[in-house]
Amino acid sequence: MKLVPKNAIELNHMRAAGQLAAQVLDYITPHVQAGVSTLKLNDLCHAYIEEHNAVPAPLNYKGYPKATCISVNDVVCHGIPSADEILKDGDILNIDVTVILNGYHGDTSRMYTVGKVDDAAMQLIRTTYDSMMAGINTVKSGSYLYDIGNAIEKVVAPKGYGIVRDYCGHGLGRTFHEDPMVLHYANREFAGVRLRNGVTFTVEPMVNAGSFRTELLDDGWTVLTADRKLSAQFEHTLAVSDNGPEIMTLSPAGYTLPPYA
Repeated sequence: MKLVPKNAIELNHMRAAGQLAAQVLDYITPHVQAGVSTLKLNDLCHAYIEEHNAVPAPLNYKGYPKATCISVNDVVCHGIPSADEILKDGDILNIDVTVILNGYHGDTSRMYTVGKVDDAAMQLIRTTYDSMMAGINTVKSGSYLYDIGNAIEKVVAPKGYGIVRDYCGHGLGRTFHEDPMVLHYANREFAGVRLRNGVTFTVEPMVNAGSFRTELLDDGWTVLTADRKLSAQFEHTLAVSDNGPEIMTLSPAGYTLPPYA
């Protein structure tokens, strides 16, 4: 695994891309309502990205057909927006946005709730967010890559939830996916890999209410929980610094957990 730090110019481009991705998620917030299709949300995000002189990275990436991934309830990740998928009261969903701005990627996702959501779903969402932040807070120049997954599991395991193992965080910059691979469960993989100032990557735990196991549908993209229980995810892009993590995709509106004001 080769960790290549970004220089100051590259980091500035990454900050701009990350902020735009976060702005997209802020923008779409009031549109997440019962009766709205996931395709409508996708199209609004797509238009906003293009209006800001960027392009959506998922569109046509390895054949993916839409500008965003929108994963509802028991969809773990890579949910394909559809005109037939209409949000209803009680749904939870993740909207995952990656933009390319001036050649650099900004990648982030956030959970949303529709109407009144039950306590069990809200606990899953809060735990997933807290675990992401616990992982992020281990990051600094000289820390170990596996510290991230170990910290996430310490938050998640006491709740009895499953941490998805089939998908992980990743480095990014001019390319969508690069080293390092960031595992979100307790592990000693890539033992000895230490983070360096200027390295950029995502932390994006996917946490299931039941088993960690997943199922890939025949469309080649949509991933469901194997037991069809709920799943939640949050994602930030960050850069390693000597002073700790620099989160590049913080919400300009200050949004962290749903329901968002």
